[in-house]
Amino acid sequence: MAGKRTVLTVRLRRLAAMLHEMRENAQLSKEEVSAKTGINVTTLYRIETAQARPQRRTLMAMLDLYRIGDEQREDALELLSDALKPGMSRAYEGSVSEVYAAYINFESEALSARHYQTSFIPGLLQTYEYATAVIDTSMPKLEASVMESRAKARMDRAVNLTKDDPLELWVVLDEAAIRRTVGGPAVMRGQLERLLQEIKRKNVILQILPFDAGAHPGMAGSFTLLDFPDPADPELVYVEGIAGDELIEGHSEIRRFGVIFDQLRAMALSPRDSAAMIVEAAGQMDREG
Repeated sequence: MAGKRTVLTVRLRRLAAMLHEMRENAQLSKEEVSAKTGINVTTLYRIETAQARPQRRTLMAMLDLYRIGDEQREDALELLSDALKPGMSRAYEGSVSEVYAAYINFESEALSARHYQTSFIPGLLQTYEYATAVIDTSMPKLEASVMESRAKARMDRAVNLTKDDPLELWVVLDEAAIRRTVGGPAVMRGQLERLLQEIKRKNVILQILPFDAGAHPGMAGSFTLLDFPDPADPELVYVEGIAGDELIEGHSEIRRFGVIFDQLRAMALSPRDSAAMIVEAAGQMDREG
């Protein structure tokens, strides 16, 4: 369909990596592949970087040229078939950015998420009232329908914590996120109660990074590291920012964010002391209310 964007999924990224490796093993440049198959060089680049999903005939032409055997050929065709299936983000792709839509898809298939947040409660743990207050404040010109869709996306993502093989979530949360009154005392009180319920799950760990910890390596902004159950799917980092969100890959970058997260959790309160601080903050909301 013309003009329809390709939203990244786990299977599409794996297919792209497979095709890149196949071409390199065949010792062919993109220009040589283009000359022999008629596939545009730019299209090849987009396919190998998961920016475009190949049509079946395009994929077959590439597999024929690379002289791929039956087993690998079946794997590639199966990945293409899976990549054609809508990801978890499909219902919200008209109201969220392409990067965030891709993140929703990756999160739904991740094994674990290590999340650091500076200002807000993480989306997976937000109440609907808190989510709408955050979106309304940070994006005041959004149409009501778009805002509602974005808030619903956050609510639907929470299924990742309760499914049969739930996401293992480890959150380090700046104290500012539980102290800042978002949506009024009643909304904030409800949000803090939700946090206290969620951290009872065996697959959720939450630590508060207190103000008195001083300067720390996460002051530059929020991020999430995602790990996947299949070794064929490398880790990635989702970085949030005012200028836009970004998905980052590459061993050195992943390692850097992993080191930062380890430093942050070492500086943060224990889960038990963090829960006590949330209870205290909830009491403060009661007094303000």
